[in-house]
Amino acid sequence: MALAAALPVFGGEYAVLANGFRIHAERHEIAGSRVVLHTKDGVIEIPAAAVASFEADEYIAPPAPPLAPAPAPEPVRDPATLVRDAALRTGLPPALVESVARVESNFRPGAVSPKGALGVMQLMPATARELAADPHDIAQNIDAGARLLRDLLIKYDGNVVKALSAYNAGAGAVDRYRGMPPYAETQDYVDKVIRAYVKAGAK
Repeated sequence: MALAAALPVFGGEYAVLANGFRIHAERHEIAGSRVVLHTKDGVIEIPAAAVASFEADEYIAPPAPPLAPAPAPEPVRDPATLVRDAALRTGLPPALVESVARVESNFRPGAVSPKGALGVMQLMPATARELAADPHDIAQNIDAGARLLRDLLIKYDGNVVKALSAYNAGAGAVDRYRGMPPYAETQDYVDKVIRAYVKAGAK
């Protein structure tokens, strides 16, 4: 039998011996009268005369790993749903928080007032910082607005008019005037929110 030149042959193969025995090797080298078989367990040297032939091992590629599942689409952040959820979390009547959101921005996340109030609940940047919220993030904006309204209702013993006045004009103005301040904007705001709240059934 004529063997190949003394160059390493790479790839899985079988060394078929003259007695019919087969040895699996990763590769073989021919060194003079010896054949060196490199197996996964080490090296085997056998006389070249004992090798009848080499047969290529049929390589079967391992199955491709399964594709990672596509990320779930981010749930739709519907402002009305977020407002209702925030109201329930803070223990407020959903209709009240919804009425504030409607009058403040009509549920528009991108709303910006002339004074710089932002988002659905029209938070001033300084107020948002005090509440540790990003006013540009719709969920944080709504959650912070609901928390602010709840805190004002607690401060004024559940007096909705004072709480709404403070939401619009600031607690300082309400405290200074001991009630709704004589600002046309604030009076109109409180009237609109209460009307919307009553229309919604005050639930």
